[in-house]
Amino acid sequence: MTGRPVWPIFIGLAAFVVIADQLTKAWIAATLSPGASMSIVGDNLRLVHGQNNGALFGLFRENAVLFGIISLAVVGLIVAYHGRAGRSPYLSVALGLLLGGALGNMTDRLRLGYVVDFVDAGIGSLRWYTFNVADAAISVAILMLIALAVRPSLGEPRPLAPKTAVGGAGDDG
Repeated sequence: MTGRPVWPIFIGLAAFVVIADQLTKAWIAATLSPGASMSIVGDNLRLVHGQNNGALFGLFRENAVLFGIISLAVVGLIVAYHGRAGRSPYLSVALGLLLGGALGNMTDRLRLGYVVDFVDAGIGSLRWYTFNVADAAISVAILMLIALAVRPSLGEPRPLAPKTAVGGAGDDG
């Protein structure tokens, strides 16, 4: 890829995800006690105050601090990759979502020792894993990166808009 990366999109989106993630988690913690739930759309969509001290899908429980430290390395890799990615708004969006999600969950792991999860969706006993804003951002980013792998043209750099000269040649003024 060529050109400078699109830092404002990358950083702005990551910041938005972290802020939205931390605000929604704080709201859940203030509204529901751990394990309590609130129905939004019957049993199909509920808010449940969960505390995940493992990784994705609750795997590797009791390792939140270790995953928090690993997250620091992941954050560094995401930023470094974006710095080398070139001028692709698509890739800046995908990596911004990924960075924001990683920072949101890392903040919980290092500050609380667990990640606050709260969205519980499913039909009857068939449930998706309980997740949060950071998890949703990471999931969208992964889907975008898979789409990029299948269709590389999505990540092609976008040229800068040409600057028009005032009173230059070809100006009918």
